[in-house]
Amino acid sequence: MVWPFAHLWDEALSFGEFAAASRLHGALWEAMRRTARVPDALVAEASALGGGFRLVAIVEDWCGDASNTIPVVARWAEQVPGIALRLLRRDEHPDLTDAYLTGTSRAIPIVVILTAEMEEIGRWGPRPSELQAWVMEQRRAGAGKELYPEVRKWYAHDKGESTLREILAVMAGS
Repeated sequence: MVWPFAHLWDEALSFGEFAAASRLHGALWEAMRRTARVPDALVAEASALGGGFRLVAIVEDWCGDASNTIPVVARWAEQVPGIALRLLRRDEHPDLTDAYLTGTSRAIPIVVILTAEMEEIGRWGPRPSELQAWVMEQRRAGAGKELYPEVRKWYAHDKGESTLREILAVMAGS
């Protein structure tokens, strides 16, 4: 199925709208965006692609992976001409979310990368590949919620750079 991204884009929220409407952690999302530092090289690489990219992030306020990645993506999109970001709440779009399942779960965030004409060129998520591989290995070994402090440490050290590099690779491959 080809998703009607033009319609979804029109109803999707800007980052600021999403943070303002978030009941649980909106202040955290906004603080993460405000303090995010995007490497100049990643801004330059994205700028060199010529713009015309739209990013649709499927998220929820309570998701720790989303709150550690999407604010950095928002900051990056603010700095790169020709990249626009909108957010859709996962639970309000179950059919869309189901189309982007990663395995059997509705894991988020998922970032769908579109052209200016709303044609899908790829996706990213729900975590940077290095972190996702580690989490899946730990879960196969029986780990559970005790992983979360280590996941948070990984995100704090990475500062969103892996996420941006992986999204940029999808954009560059278009």
